[in-house]
Amino acid sequence: MTSQDSANAAPKKSALPAWLRAMRPKQWVKNVLVLAAPLASGRLLEPGVLLASALAFVAFSLISASIYLINDVRDIEADRLHPKKQFRPIAAGEVSPRTAWILAAVTAVAAFAVGFWTTPMLGVTLAVYWVFQLAYSFFLKHQPIIDLAMVAAGFLLRAVAGGVASELPLSQWFLLVASFGSLFMVAGKRYSELKELGTEAGTRASLERYTKSYLREVWSISIAVVIMSYSLWAFELPGVQPLGVSWTAISIAPFTLALLRYAMKVDQGKAGEPEDVVMGDRTLQVLAVLWVIPVAIAVFG
Repeated sequence: MTSQDSANAAPKKSALPAWLRAMRPKQWVKNVLVLAAPLASGRLLEPGVLLASALAFVAFSLISASIYLINDVRDIEADRLHPKKQFRPIAAGEVSPRTAWILAAVTAVAAFAVGFWTTPMLGVTLAVYWVFQLAYSFFLKHQPIIDLAMVAAGFLLRAVAGGVASELPLSQWFLLVASFGSLFMVAGKRYSELKELGTEAGTRASLERYTKSYLREVWSISIAVVIMSYSLWAFELPGVQPLGVSWTAISIAPFTLALLRYAMKVDQGKAGEPEDVVMGDRTLQVLAVLWVIPVAIAVFG
C-alpha cells in the first residue's frame, strides 16, 4: 500500500453512534485548558473551584460541538475532497445536514444554560467564543492571518473560561502564555497542513496564501514568547517553595522540552490535529507528567 493509499484509508470504525462522532468528542480534550487557571492559582482541588471547572469543561465541550457541527455542514463539499475529513459523519453521509443543524442548536442552548447557571461571566465567555467561531465559519476562515487569530482565540477563551468560572484573577503571565501558546498551536497546525497537503484545491483556501517559511516564523516567535513568559512567571513566585526548592523554576525544563517536542512534530508535518499529537506521543505525555509534578508541589504545597 502506498503512502497516499494509506492516507486515504478509512479510519477504524468507532463504536460511537454517528451523531455523537459528528460532535468530534476526541477533540474535547482541548477543553482541559479550562483547568489551567485554577491549577496555576493552586485552588483547583477546592470543591467549589473543582465543580466550577468541571462545569466549564462540560459547557465548552457542548459549545465546541455546536461549532464543529456547523463547520462540517458548511464545509461538506470541501471535506469530501480531503483525505481524512471525508470520513467525518456529515461528509460521509451518515448524518444529514438537517440533523446536524438541530444538534448544533441543542448543544448551543445546553452550553449557554450550563454556562450562565455556573457564573454570568462564563456564559459571556461562551457567547464570545460562539460568535467568534461563527464569524470564522461563515466569513473569516479563508482569510489568512485572521483565521489564525480566530482559531487561537478559541484556545485562549478556553483558558480564560476556567478562571472566570471560579472567579479567579488571571495574571498577565498567564494571559501571555495562553495567548501565544494558542498562536503557536494554530500556526503549527496550519504549517503541518501545508506540508502534508500543499495547496490542493478544496482543502483550505487560506493555505494558498501561506508559505511554510511564513508559518514557521509565526510559530517560532510564538514558542519563544511562551517560554519567556512562562519562565518569568516561574521565577516571579517566591524563591523558596515546599521542601526548600524552587519547584516552579524546575518546571521550566520539562515545560520547554515538551514545547520543543511538539515543535518537532510540527516541523515534521505531523501536528495537523493537535489532540492526536498529545494523545499519541508517549514522550510528550511523560514530559507533561514531569511538568505537572513540580507545578503541583509548588502551587498546592
